[in-house]
Amino acid sequence: MQPSDAVTTTWKEPSQQTVMNRKPGKLQQIVSEAKRDKHLYVLIAPYMTLFFIFTVLPVALSILISLTYFNMLEFPRWAGWANYTRLFLDDDIFLIALKNTLIFAVITGPISYIACFVFAWLINELRPKVRAFMTLIFYAPSISGNIYFIWQIMFSGDSYGIVNGFLMRTGFISEPILWFQDPQYTLMIIIVVQLWLSLGTSFLAFIAGLQTVDKTLFEAGAVDGIRNRWQELWYITLPSMRPQLMFGAVIQITASFAVAEVAMNLAGFPSVQYSAHTVVTHLIDYGTIRFEMGYASSIATVLFIMMLGSNLIIQKLLRKVGE
Repeated sequence: MQPSDAVTTTWKEPSQQTVMNRKPGKLQQIVSEAKRDKHLYVLIAPYMTLFFIFTVLPVALSILISLTYFNMLEFPRWAGWANYTRLFLDDDIFLIALKNTLIFAVITGPISYIACFVFAWLINELRPKVRAFMTLIFYAPSISGNIYFIWQIMFSGDSYGIVNGFLMRTGFISEPILWFQDPQYTLMIIIVVQLWLSLGTSFLAFIAGLQTVDKTLFEAGAVDGIRNRWQELWYITLPSMRPQLMFGAVIQITASFAVAEVAMNLAGFPSVQYSAHTVVTHLIDYGTIRFEMGYASSIATVLFIMMLGSNLIIQKLLRKVGE
């Protein structure tokens, strides 16, 4: 009898070519890329060190301190979620501040963002010298320091105030209105002032972005069927400006959520019936006056989460531009 035919397998050492063709692991790939680009990491190391020390570390410490009781005199004591429970369940002033901040953000954020782009788009069509002059005119309020105090003269609570004088002469009112002492008007006026101040960094970023749009894209678009300025704006200009649009969105979100200085100087601190109280003014109250740093850190953490969530939403919306 002959043995049955059996398939015998023998192990063969992989050839050198097979080993070379095998894809490296993910860790090996990261290490090889790090070795290849090591000079880039050396160049970016100073910035990353400063960014970690002055941005990442303070945020992490703030979140940690928000879970403690810390009065700047004693060592922090662990409090768990007590600060957040107090913030949302026991602090009625914070809820008023949160409502005012959301109103500020919802109104001033989108309006100022759109206004920055529209004015930049219109000014970009002017001749260079005229464009430079108009840019200065629109940008001037945001770099003029306390120039918003002219609104105190306009809305002065006596008959010498510009608005009161005009309304009394025209017969709309018979006696002066205390604009910044009446909760009915305070928030509205501060929103107007904030919008007036909003043509700042985002406005300049949009003008710079419009200047960098490749003009040949408009010729290519005309060949592909784009027939009017609105189509050029949606399919060419806006997609070419995504970095500037994202930068402007971050700046406007930060400005709309961080309203404090204008409200404090025009309406007082605290304002009448907390009509102009915001999350940032509430943070200033507990952080720099009462020195309840644990509670102040919980307010800052809530504000940070609100800003971060808004930025993520804006990023998703901007990805759809031009689609």
